[in-house]
Amino acid sequence: MQRRAYVSGAAALLAALLAGCTGGSGDGAQSDNSNPGQPGTASQAAQPGRYATLPEPCGTVGDKALEELLPGLRELTDEAQRRKAYAGEATLTYDTDRKVGCRWKVESANATDHLLVDFERIVSYDNSVSDDSQAETLFASRRSAARLPEPSATGSGTAGTGAPEAPDPSSSPSSAASSPAEPSDSSDASGSSDASGSSPSSSSSPSSDSDSSPSSSGSSSAASDADLRPRVLEDLGDEAFLDDVLSSSGSTAKERTVTVAFRTSNVIVTIQYAEQPAAVGVEPDSEEMQDRARELASRLAESLGG
Repeated sequence: MQRRAYVSGAAALLAALLAGCTGGSGDGAQSDNSNPGQPGTASQAAQPGRYATLPEPCGTVGDKALEELLPGLRELTDEAQRRKAYAGEATLTYDTDRKVGCRWKVESANATDHLLVDFERIVSYDNSVSDDSQAETLFASRRSAARLPEPSATGSGTAGTGAPEAPDPSSSPSSAASSPAEPSDSSDASGSSDASGSSPSSSSSPSSDSDSSPSSSGSSSAASDADLRPRVLEDLGDEAFLDDVLSSSGSTAKERTVTVAFRTSNVIVTIQYAEQPAAVGVEPDSEEMQDRARELASRLAESLGG
């Protein structure tokens, strides 16, 4: 009987010990899977980006868009050469899930045009940083590297230089929305009457014609120049910028390169559009090239769903 009592006592002790180890789980104790130092919180990876793959780059630009960007395509008569020119050439890449691109080069009688389209999918390897946040950081560094001129009230600077110039009072975009620069009352009156077109007497005045016409043309020219400067774009993807650089080569025709870059979630798209005229002394049209590059960027953003 003593032996049986000893065994029962040992069993009771073991049961008490087991109850002490697990008894807290029913009244608010945390599980052993909690993070050390942060009771009750489980480890969670940051959200992945929207895109897990990239498009085939040489197929992202349609034939009609290529003809707008590369006018020399219409001049090609050899069928094999035409097919090769339209197809483009894929850029070298070691991981098509992370970075792809395609380039085109076409010569015409008037100029040589280049087009590069590049897609990069950003992946964060830090569990505390999402793919989108990593892409945002990388895009910000590229925007800084472009050295876009700071927005200013005077709108100083010239498109294609990539750097602001000294302020010019006559080129202030604010002057386009305000009265002419001359402080006299007659100048102000003529400016308002010309804008409304309702005062025959002031519109026939020689002084009003001479005062208002130069200032209005100068203001519109200044506003146009300001619109073409390298700048941040507000209506493309999650964020975007445009750069416009004109080469300073003196011995050959100047080449203009327009770059449009935008980010949609964790994908960064870069378009480089360059043109070099055949004749020395001729500069590629900045407004036309920017319009073409921005139109292509809008189409690519739409195809990505961004």
